[in-house]
Amino acid sequence: MSTRVSVVVPAYNNAAFLRETLLSVLAQTYTDFELVVADHASVDDTPQILAEFAHDPRVRLLSTPAGGGAERNWNRVTQAATGELVKLVCGDDLLRPTALEHQVAAFDAHPDAVMVCSPRDMIDATGKVIVRRRGLGGLSGRVDGRTAVRTAVRQGANLFGEPCCVLLRRSTLAEVGGWHGDPGYMIDQATYSRVLLRGDLVTTPHTEAAFRFSDTQWSVELAGQQSASIAHLHRELQRIAPESVSAADVRRGNLMASLRTAQRRVFYLAFGRRMRSAATPPAGRAPAR
Repeated sequence: MSTRVSVVVPAYNNAAFLRETLLSVLAQTYTDFELVVADHASVDDTPQILAEFAHDPRVRLLSTPAGGGAERNWNRVTQAATGELVKLVCGDDLLRPTALEHQVAAFDAHPDAVMVCSPRDMIDATGKVIVRRRGLGGLSGRVDGRTAVRTAVRQGANLFGEPCCVLLRRSTLAEVGGWHGDPGYMIDQATYSRVLLRGDLVTTPHTEAAFRFSDTQWSVELAGQQSASIAHLHRELQRIAPESVSAADVRRGNLMASLRTAQRRVFYLAFGRRMRSAATPPAGRAPAR
C-alpha cells in the first residue's frame, strides 16, 4: 500500500546541510510518509551522506543524470512519489516536527482543496533565525485558488513560500504537468499558480518550516533577472487566466515586485555575511525571491 504523503528532496551539492534536512523529515510526528531523495549528479559529499540513510525503510534513494537544472530534478523526484499528497523540500531547508501532522489535518478538513501552505522562518547558514513567521501576505483559512493567485500577482510576491512550507495534492500537480521551470527563477510560484487555478488553497497558522538563505539566491547581480522572471510570470498568468488576472493586476504587481527588489538589496547588505558563512552554498533549486 502507498503512503499518504511523499516528501521528496531534490539534492544537489547539499553536503553542508543535507543530513540535517533529512533528519528533520524523519522526525515528523505524522508517520504515514515516505522520503524520496534524488541526487542530481552532485560533486561534493552528498552521495556519502545519502548512503547513511539507505537502510531506513522509509527512504528511497534515486539519481538524476547531470543537466536540465532544478526543473529536471524536481520533476524526477516528484514523479517517483506514490503518496496522495506531496511536499518538496530542498536539500538545505528544514521541517518543523509537526509540519506534516498539521498540513495533512488541513487537507482532511478540506478534502477538495488542492494545496495547503503555512508560514516559515528564514534562517542563515548556521541555522539561526533571521526572520520569523514570514509568508501568506494576509491569506487566511480557506481561500479560492484563483483569488489566491490574483492576490500574489497584485502583491508582486510569492505569498505561498518555498516548497518546504507547501503540501500539494499530487494528482493536481500531475494534471498541470509537474513543476514548471519557465520562468527559471519562479519554478515554485509558477507551479503553485497553475495548481491553484484548479482548486482552493488552505492556510494553517503554524510555522512549519525553515528556509535557508544563501548569497547565491540574494546577490545584487541576480536581482534584475529575478525581477524579469516575476514580470514574465505575471504576463503568463494573465494569458492563461484572464478572468482572474487583469492587465491592471499585472501592472500593480510589477511595480510591487520592483519595490521588493530594492528591499532585497538592503537585506543582502545587512545579512550578506551570514549568508556566505556556509561551507557549501545551496544549489539544485531556483533562487529565492
